[in-house]
Formats: sequence, C-alpha cells, structure tokens
Amino acid sequence: MLLETLKRAFDYYPDRVSEKSPDPSVREVALLLKQRPLSLFSRSIHVRMVDAGSPNDVELEQQLMMSPRVDAERFGVHFVASPRHADVLIVTGPVTQNMRIALIKTYEAMAEPRAVVAAGDGACTGWPFKGSYALAGDGSVESIIPVDVKIPGNPPNPYELLAGILKAGMLIDKKRKQRK
Repeated sequence: MLLETLKRAFDYYPDRVSEKSPDPSVREVALLLKQRPLSLFSRSIHVRMVDAGSPNDVELEQQLMMSPRVDAERFGVHFVASPRHADVLIVTGPVTQNMRIALIKTYEAMAEPRAVVAAGDGACTGWPFKGSYALAGDGSVESIIPVDVKIPGNPPNPYELLAGILKAGMLIDKKRKQRK
C-alpha cells in the first residue's frame, strides 16, 4: 500500500485519454496531457467562468465537461467561485454593455500570471449579434480584455473546452518560468 502511494506520488502516470480516438478533439486533449509538466504541484488549473451574454450553449457543454464521461477534475481542472482563486478566466458569449464592467473587474481581480479563454463563437467574434447596440465594442472578448486562447464553435464540445483550458494552463506555466 505504501509503495503504491509512493509510486503515485513520484512517478508519472499518464492520464487515460486515448490518442487513437476517432474524435480529433479527444486526440488533442491526449496530446496536451502528454506535454504537461511532471510536477505534482503544477498540474491543477483553477478556472473562473464568466457569462458575458451567452445563450447558455457553452455553459451546457461546460457542465458535460465536468460529467463522469469527460471528468475534467481528474486532469486537475477545478472551477472556483472567486476570481482571486483562479488562474484561467473563461468568457462565454458576446460581451454586452451590462457585463463589460463586471468582466473587467473580474479580470483585474485575478493574480498574475493569468490566462483568458474566449469560448464559443459569440466570445471569439461577437457573432451572431455583431453590430448590435447592446454589445460592448464589437462584442468579442478581445475588444474588452486580452485573450490568450480562442475556442471557436457554436458551441465547442467538452473536449475542445478542456483542450483550451489545458493550453491556457501551459501558457501560465510559461509565464511563471519567464518571471523567475
């Protein structure tokens, strides 16, 4: 028992996602998991999600990402309620005038290094509401705060969301190493 615990603590056990899956987003997650650092303490990613005006399609996929089928928590992805505890900010939907200030305050409350993920077509481009008087700027998240990773799709599937979060985690790791 003790030997097995020590093996788990100090050896690298690859996460169980198939590189031979017919789904390209599953293969991408498997590749990103292989590239993750081996340290026990650098594997968790804390995520804060902000709905900036979404019709809740991406939020439904995010719930599926946390379901037993995908189980993002086994890869160290945890959703938190406070931006002060978050490493990654996921923004869904086109940014509305009413959510612009809340989005900026959430972004500013996060500690450095941080990463922002725009999830869905609304967050990436402002589509389909681009040009509406209710949107801040052109509706894209990039017009309000800097974006590190874009996940297009209407909506992106749970594995694409997970791959985007893992990419953001890798960017944060690079930023940490540059600061040292």
